Amino acid sequence: MVEIGTVNNDYEEEIPENYKENISSIEVFEDYEDALLGIEENSHIAIFCWFDKSERDIYQVHPLGDDTNPLTGVFATRAPVRPNPISHTVCELVKRENNQLYVKGLDALNGTPVIDIKVHKKYEVENPKYPEWAPEE
Repeated sequence: MVEIGTVNNDYEEEIPENYKENISSIEVFEDYEDALLGIEENSHIAIFCWFDKSERDIYQVHPLGDDTNPLTGVFATRAPVRPNPISHTVCELVKRENNQLYVKGLDALNGTPVIDIKVHKKYEVENPKYPEWAPEE
């Protein structure tokens, strides 16, 4: 696995509650700039990061950091702690400037390694089921 870029924003130690409204940039390294051809034709992209600052030996959490939520296995949550700290976030692609992507809604700290980018396609899922603690958005 190789790092293809890095996240740039002002989230140094924690992700703010309003991250879904904020814009981050992703610097895609020069070696991979050609792989961005046509990406701006998409409204949303999936960003895959390596959460290099996350703990890797925690397997159960209280979702959303709320102790009133039931203890839950990390594979049933979006918690950043996990054996392989790979994140997946669908973001709005605001614009592209050469090798810089500006995205809205990225939940990654400044300097986080980006390991892949894919276009996001909406797939229809009828009547999805979620636990009571999960936010509806």
